[in-house]
Amino acid sequence: MSFVSFAQNFEDVMLWRALKHVENGFYIDVGANDPSIDSVTKAFYERGWRGINIEPLPSHFGDLSRNRPRDINLQCAAGATSGEIKVWECDVRGWATASADIVAQHTAEGHEGTFHNVPVFTLADICTQHVSGEIHFLKIDVEGFEKSVIDGADFSRFRPWILVIEATKPNSTEEIHGEWEHIVLSANYDLGYTDGLNRFYVAAEHKELLESLRYPPNVFDGFIRSDHC
Repeated sequence: MSFVSFAQNFEDVMLWRALKHVENGFYIDVGANDPSIDSVTKAFYERGWRGINIEPLPSHFGDLSRNRPRDINLQCAAGATSGEIKVWECDVRGWATASADIVAQHTAEGHEGTFHNVPVFTLADICTQHVSGEIHFLKIDVEGFEKSVIDGADFSRFRPWILVIEATKPNSTEEIHGEWEHIVLSANYDLGYTDGLNRFYVAAEHKELLESLRYPPNVFDGFIRSDHC
């Protein structure tokens, strides 16, 4: 049976190639957004996996709660410190951000949005409360707020096997991983793959997975896009 890809840039195809040997795995999705559209975790959930979805917007959180009953769905943001933060919900789905610079960029381009006050917790605190075993992958896609999420992680205690981090300025090819990549590399992760949008890193203790990330999604992965089903 073909693997159905729901992710916008075939991130799930790459992750499945590396992790398909894992049964009932566990993921963390920071900036989960819709439970199906452009979802990196949907295909894994359908195969018995579960995990944590971190999503601050009420509409997406409601959809996640209804469609992902096995998951831990948290209506909050992840950041460098715990507290409260303003998240801007753009008139384009998937463009919500807590970055003032990105809000300014979108409004200058004529987009409208609404601010929501939402609680923010560090990823380390979220993991302390909700994680009891292995984290097989961590995906971070928060529209320019990635460094704050990474600053709040504790990669010495909680070590996802694979990290997938959006690495370009929202809606552009401008690379911004220089802002945070040194933190990931110094935590003993190795760069395994780049796809023009994300960068994939593998924990040193799971370096055997690097071989699975050598090539982009291709015919040998036997996948189809969800909108072609």
